[in-house]
Amino acid sequence: MAKPKLLVGLGSCGIAAGGQAVYDYLTEKAGDNVDIEITSCVGMCYAEPLVEYVNDDNRVLFGYVDDVFAGEIFDGVISGNLPDKNRVRDTDDGKEYLDKQVKVALRHCGVIDPESMEEYVEADGYTALKKCLSDYSPENVLEIVKDSGLAGRGGGFFPTGMKWSFLAKAAGSPKYLVCNADEGDPGAFMDRAMLEGDPHGLVEGMVIAAYATGARYGYVYCRAEYPLAIKRLKKAIADAEAAGYIGENILGKDFSFTLKIKEGAGAFVCGEETALMASIEGKRGMPTLRPPFPAEAGIKGCPTNINNVETYENVSFIINQGAEAFNKYTCGRSTGTKVFALAGKIKRVGLVEIPVGMTIGELINDIGGGSSTGKPIKAVQMGGPAGGCIPASMFDTTTIDADSINATGAIMGSGGIVIMDEETCMVDVAKYFLSFTQDESCGKCTFCRIGTKRMLDILTRITEGKGKESDLDLLEDLALHVKKTSLCGLGQLAPNPVLTTLKYFRDEYEAHIFDKKCPAKACKALIKIQIIEENCIGCGACKRVCPVKAIEGEKKAVHNIDPEICTRCGLCIETCKFNAIEVV
Repeated sequence: MAKPKLLVGLGSCGIAAGGQAVYDYLTEKAGDNVDIEITSCVGMCYAEPLVEYVNDDNRVLFGYVDDVFAGEIFDGVISGNLPDKNRVRDTDDGKEYLDKQVKVALRHCGVIDPESMEEYVEADGYTALKKCLSDYSPENVLEIVKDSGLAGRGGGFFPTGMKWSFLAKAAGSPKYLVCNADEGDPGAFMDRAMLEGDPHGLVEGMVIAAYATGARYGYVYCRAEYPLAIKRLKKAIADAEAAGYIGENILGKDFSFTLKIKEGAGAFVCGEETALMASIEGKRGMPTLRPPFPAEAGIKGCPTNINNVETYENVSFIINQGAEAFNKYTCGRSTGTKVFALAGKIKRVGLVEIPVGMTIGELINDIGGGSSTGKPIKAVQMGGPAGGCIPASMFDTTTIDADSINATGAIMGSGGIVIMDEETCMVDVAKYFLSFTQDESCGKCTFCRIGTKRMLDILTRITEGKGKESDLDLLEDLALHVKKTSLCGLGQLAPNPVLTTLKYFRDEYEAHIFDKKCPAKACKALIKIQIIEENCIGCGACKRVCPVKAIEGEKKAVHNIDPEICTRCGLCIETCKFNAIEVV
């Protein structure tokens, strides 16, 4: 029987939750009795830190692990009597979270040591590449990918096999292959988790794509804010080179491909492919007109193909298991699975992979567990800052596929989903996302540069109680002009949060404008904080924490809040133990 081992989840989320301290503690305690190894995020970020016991075919996943509980787990391994508590895979929460998922792109994440090429190979790693080089021509590989129906997971959902064929047929050399890992959407962490958890999966997918398209050089364009992902990817590339999976005459064949990492400097617009290629060349990341498209003239004027991390991570599975193993999940034009990052006011924050065709309601309520605050969910924002808001009333009728989501006015995007409850102001949400895209605009297009600024001014005015009836028509008119006249996707999609909130939550805009009230009680200029006389016992706690001295009152007497001085910071509400302060 193999020596038992404990796997500690050390993705960025696990480390942030205290996983490194748990790993250090177990490593010091283990000696020769137990192997202590690392793995990445299995997706259950809500239960971090995670430790998994593995012994032959027996696996037990523990969540919410601190130093004390880590000691209990270790002692249980030694005694053969593992603790019963916090077995997160066996709880109702864990079963609901995992049972409806289908892991393809995430199949190695949280299962193997991402820094060990040996473990990747043991999990059938690089078998797809070997199969391509020994059994398939480049044309065969293109046909398999086309048959699978795999479409770009970066948001465009353009058929991958067709996109690769454009590069394969393009005249000119050398040809370049790029992975867009410049994940900049608020609340999105899909690329980070896959790079940290399965870097060899990305490498293998890109080498297969290079073989199919004739590409000679490759780049992974990754945001510098992902240091752990970059560290693990660098090691994976170096190990793959040493093993002959990257470099000259790969596996003894007349096929060569080199792969490098280019670190981005945090510009959101560099997620747009023409701006990304300019950045790789050392130029300022600014979008350019198309045509020519990258397959015709990309990096250094040479034919280039760009896909995102998740797209490449699916490739080896498709080659090994066949196109039908992927496209058996089909809804409309979409096939396969899709990875999503669940963030915001949801019970089970984390990373999930689901088959296309599942409803938003199943994803949010069945897998995600519903609201984390106990208050009803109002909407989700899909597709990042250039996506849109979908109301809860549409959750059970909207399937997760590109066509259905686009029909709502939102987009699938790369997979970030932010969940909002009834205390979220949808006007304020539109202002937040538009503020992000306006700030990240490269400034090249007049309507994107100035139009988004004027839209932001109007939204700010509305949230401050200074809105006019004419603002609604003006907002919509500006939004449509920005969509029509912007050069790149950032500008074309930036108005989506405004347009979707106007479409589905117009009553909230009207309440702000006509009633000078924020229904969600979130816009500071439109709320007042007051003390409920019958509940106040005059303890003075609120008075002591008020930073602007807006609260007056004698000890054991009812206190008062001066609305002219109050900044609506909410500290008094947090401090009061008698529910004596309310927002109106």
